[in-house]
Amino acid sequence: MRHTSGARTVTTLVVGAGHAGLAMSRCLSDRSIDHVVLERGEIANSWRTERWDSLRLLTPNWQSRLPGHRYGGDDPDGYMTMAELIDHLDAYARTVDAPVETDTTVTSVRTVDDGFEVSTTQGEWSCRTVVVASGACNRAAVPECAARLPPGVDSLTPMDYRSPDQLEPGDVLIAGAGASGIQLADEIRRSGRAVTLAVGGHVRAPRTYRGRDIMWWLDAVGILGERYDQMDDVGRARRLPSFQLVGSPERHTVDLNSLRRAGVRTVGRVAGIREGMAQFSGSLSNQCTLADLKLGRMLDAIDGWASERGFDDMIPPPERPAPTLVDDDPPLGLDLTTGEIRTVIWATGYRPELGWLDVPVRDAAGRLAHDGGVTKVPGLYLMGMPFMRRRASTLIDGAAHDARYLSAHLAGHLAGHLAGHPAGHLDHRTDDHRPSQHPRRRGLVIAGTG
Repeated sequence: MRHTSGARTVTTLVVGAGHAGLAMSRCLSDRSIDHVVLERGEIANSWRTERWDSLRLLTPNWQSRLPGHRYGGDDPDGYMTMAELIDHLDAYARTVDAPVETDTTVTSVRTVDDGFEVSTTQGEWSCRTVVVASGACNRAAVPECAARLPPGVDSLTPMDYRSPDQLEPGDVLIAGAGASGIQLADEIRRSGRAVTLAVGGHVRAPRTYRGRDIMWWLDAVGILGERYDQMDDVGRARRLPSFQLVGSPERHTVDLNSLRRAGVRTVGRVAGIREGMAQFSGSLSNQCTLADLKLGRMLDAIDGWASERGFDDMIPPPERPAPTLVDDDPPLGLDLTTGEIRTVIWATGYRPELGWLDVPVRDAAGRLAHDGGVTKVPGLYLMGMPFMRRRASTLIDGAAHDARYLSAHLAGHLAGHLAGHPAGHLDHRTDDHRPSQHPRRRGLVIAGTG
């Protein structure tokens, strides 16, 4: 491998010291592969700097498992605050002795000979393999129409938002009804402000079902273990919104019905802004009906699994959430020039920020192309992407499985075992050392979680 003059050398360079990068670091250490983890800020930087004050994880504490590490506190069924999560990841980095270099922003990754040149704000590196673990939520996905908001209306994303106190006096329009949208609608409405929630595609989920957290059921039933190669349309599965879930000490279910009862007005998704008027889709009723159907299928799968194993006499009986209520004639427009709406929050999703990746790994739509975290560029891997290898890939809990598999693939690449296979396929039967136990579930559409 050619070395840039003055560059430091390492076998594997990991970009990002969040949970995914730290999980990969542990697995590389287990294989005695020398590596470095470069982080633009501090460990768990996104959790430290790009989340609102009251946010808690959507997954129970017991589900914050990482390679060689499990939650050891006294509240396994609780939901970590951001401060608790940061402490959790800091402690994990110390436990695994991760070789993290903080305050180091990667500015370019380029292929050279049989490896890579990596430029950073702290100098140059040469390496044989690179693992991109910088996260899938580096940039808010804001629609083009946001640029047409009239003067006097603030435009924020969940990455900018911290608390209701920062907002200008007045009403709030929130675009998007995934996990972020419903949480912000709930919090801002409870602060005394009028809130309008523009609802597009979404997936309902009760916080608890039949006496257990919904995430316990998804883990036990095997839904979170479904693999990407079992999907009829993995691209669609990767683009599904997150569950409508809130992590709270009370374990409340927050959905469109509870928000309506609290006084939140629901309308269709934002279709555009023209001459100061927000235009809403007329598909609100259809979207809610579809979400209710998905919820029913998911709970049917849980009930069937419980019955097959004789659990029905040991747990509460099924109790289905009420269908989503929708106004008979929801408004199709809202005048943003009256001064009533002072803030629009775009909870319309996130995108990775990978402009520094100077390698040909994007598909025709500009998305990062990969086969379960293995790119077509030999030696370049991904971690932490939605439904990367399994549904659980989106979660902290999914990083261990993915890191084990991809570190094995990476070791095979270094040893030359995958020569002639640029896209790289290990036998899927080696994935987590056992065949998949969860056959394809046709017609059962479950959103990504996180």
